[in-house]
Amino acid sequence: MKPLSDFEAKDLILEIGRRMYAKNYVAANDGNISCKTGAGTIWATPTGVSKGYMKADELVKMRPDGTVIQQGKLKPSSEIKMHLRVYNENPEVYGVCHAHPPVSTSFAIAGISLDKAVYPEALVNLGTVPCVHYEPPGSQGIPDSVAPYCKTHNALLLANHGALAWGPSLMDAWYRLESVEHYAMILMYTGNIIGKANVLSCEQVRELIKIREKLGITTGGLPPCCAAQATNTADVGGPGASPGLLPGGVSSADIEAVTREVLSRLLPAAPA
Repeated sequence: MKPLSDFEAKDLILEIGRRMYAKNYVAANDGNISCKTGAGTIWATPTGVSKGYMKADELVKMRPDGTVIQQGKLKPSSEIKMHLRVYNENPEVYGVCHAHPPVSTSFAIAGISLDKAVYPEALVNLGTVPCVHYEPPGSQGIPDSVAPYCKTHNALLLANHGALAWGPSLMDAWYRLESVEHYAMILMYTGNIIGKANVLSCEQVRELIKIREKLGITTGGLPPCCAAQATNTADVGGPGASPGLLPGGVSSADIEAVTREVLSRLLPAAPA
């Protein structure tokens, strides 16, 4: 993948900032974005500006050691140290995104990693997402906590803080941040709302890892556990299927009957 020029890097940072703000991944002036160019310099978002309303002349240009080459009226974010650490730990990284997406940030606040073997797309394209220990925002402790994962994973949760993702391009980093939030939402629904998830079998996980390797993705880690036997190989709810029982022994047919009754009371009657 061809590294971006200064103009292309700045333009993409502004675009991703708008996307980040529109998807409610940040509020007020939260979050930060950076992009390494083909020349090896890094463009980053400044402190104190909404990611949805940034201007090109507000962005900051610096060297990998943090030396500022060019900036507008605003200084670099104190969290740029986290971005620089990712670049320095893994030279193949050309983009980093940090934000506070609501669901994945809730997992970070709870201290729960995203590592369940339930969703093939997450396992192939993103991998597992560890939750690193808490460090004060802007402190040197955050880049130190991130460093061990920069070559082996694609994203992290920062305890009580938010999500961080990186990749071989800034767009890859953004897609991985989106995947982190989507993965967290699925785990929230299956784990805390539906209350059930079919864990992929170890053989199914092995198949997915082979797919990941064929795609050239060598990072992402492995889920800590998988099912000994597949539990998702039978059709559910198709023709001739027996009524399934939900937790507590309630059949799906009973649930449907109650749902119809409730809707009949809520919806207005059709005119005569």
